[in-house]
Amino acid sequence: MADVQAYQSSKKYETFSYLPQLGAEQVRRQIAHALAKGWNPAVEHSEKGTLAKASFWYMWKLPMFGEQSVDAVLEEIEACHREFPDHMVRFVAYDNYSQSQGAAFVVHR
Repeated sequence: MADVQAYQSSKKYETFSYLPQLGAEQVRRQIAHALAKGWNPAVEHSEKGTLAKASFWYMWKLPMFGEQSVDAVLEEIEACHREFPDHMVRFVAYDNYSQSQGAAFVVHR
């Protein structure tokens, strides 16, 4: 374990922050996976420059209960990004069964 190095960036927004930024097709596949599991999608945004854990994420509209279209979710993500271009925007998927978030990742940093 001595050769394992610490992650050098202080901007750790979520699990995928440790990987290269997701491309458009990868984002699409992650959203499709969440919808296939029956999770309810939502979009949130927050000011840049703060750690995601220490900041408040504002809900963009209401969660999209029962939404099955990846394109509709992506349109809401882009609408949020246009409205708040200087904010981070993340996708969240709520799992009704476990009553928790099934997935969450930052789409626009």
